[in-house]
Amino acid sequence: MPKDPFDWIDDASRRRERAGLVRTLRPRSADGGLLDLAGNDYLGLTRRPEVTEAAAEAARTWGAGATGSRLVTGSTALHAELERELADFCGFEAALVLSSGYAANLAAVTALSGRDALIVSDAGNHASIVDGCRLSRAETEVVAHADVDAVRKTLDAHPGRRAVTVTDSVFSVDGDAAPLAALAAVCAEAGAGLLVDDAHGLGVLGEGGRGAPHAAGLAGRRGVVATVTLSKSLGSQGGAVLGPARVIGHLVNTARSFIFDTGLAPAAAGAALAALRVLRLEPALPARTRAVARTLHRRLTGEGFTAARPDAAVVSVHAPSPEDAVRWAADCRANGLAVGCFRPPSVPDGISRIRLTARADLTDQQVEQAVATIVGTAPVS
Repeated sequence: MPKDPFDWIDDASRRRERAGLVRTLRPRSADGGLLDLAGNDYLGLTRRPEVTEAAAEAARTWGAGATGSRLVTGSTALHAELERELADFCGFEAALVLSSGYAANLAAVTALSGRDALIVSDAGNHASIVDGCRLSRAETEVVAHADVDAVRKTLDAHPGRRAVTVTDSVFSVDGDAAPLAALAAVCAEAGAGLLVDDAHGLGVLGEGGRGAPHAAGLAGRRGVVATVTLSKSLGSQGGAVLGPARVIGHLVNTARSFIFDTGLAPAAAGAALAALRVLRLEPALPARTRAVARTLHRRLTGEGFTAARPDAAVVSVHAPSPEDAVRWAADCRANGLAVGCFRPPSVPDGISRIRLTARADLTDQQVEQAVATIVGTAPVS
């Protein structure tokens, strides 16, 4: 009998199980039932009537899917409208909408580098940036987290070479913000581009939620490009690249995750556009999200927990061990609270955490409920 070519998967599965690293899908019900501090709906817009109705209207008008790649049949007037309003809101010349934030990072990193280029990448960058670096075929130098001097030294070691520095604006593990203004100055001095993944900044940082590059005075600069996701603060699905018009034109012609992917579904584009308009009308939402994050941090550190100071919406609380983190998150869920769980190898520093995400629509009572649940289920160290 021929050998089963996938027998090796069983061994890999057993190793994951022994290490306590098995991931499982957990479908949630439509009515929730849990106080959600695990999702990324930072502004609480994913169920806003204006947003859900815009999604439904877009589906009725344009159909359930985009029907093809953006360069064939997948571009609608709705996509173009969303791109114009995103670019205007965030302060960039142009925008390009893709099917996910992951695809947007792959597009920007690969199209703006290449085999002869240098990429300088922060050690804490998101997996989509890491994968973009790998696919780019560029020489990639990974530098210490948020270390501007390390970026400067790396760029200085390659004078005259085409280079781009890539960083998250807000890092997803600890919620700390990158020193964007200092990075931009170093890149400008070296003639390098700066690519900022603003997935966790859009809708939370900057004037009215215009994002971290806007807050740092970098929006619209010729050497700065940003990527965003539509699935966090805008409560929808998809991603976008923002930057100079010539950069966006280059991506349209060269970015494989744009050219060969089906366009973003019209319902998602419509929902994101409606959420962006809600944000324009309610500019206090980002400040409320940040205030909730600060309250969570203050209350939990006051209880003796170690947690990184939140620069945006993410609050990470250290756990004694990977096993404790998993158990802590499970106990929170059993008591009506959904929290995230980060552990090795997903965290580069080896510190396990439960991860909380603040939302603008959380009441003070819900925040106190969350704190009480976290304290009451905490592992004994």
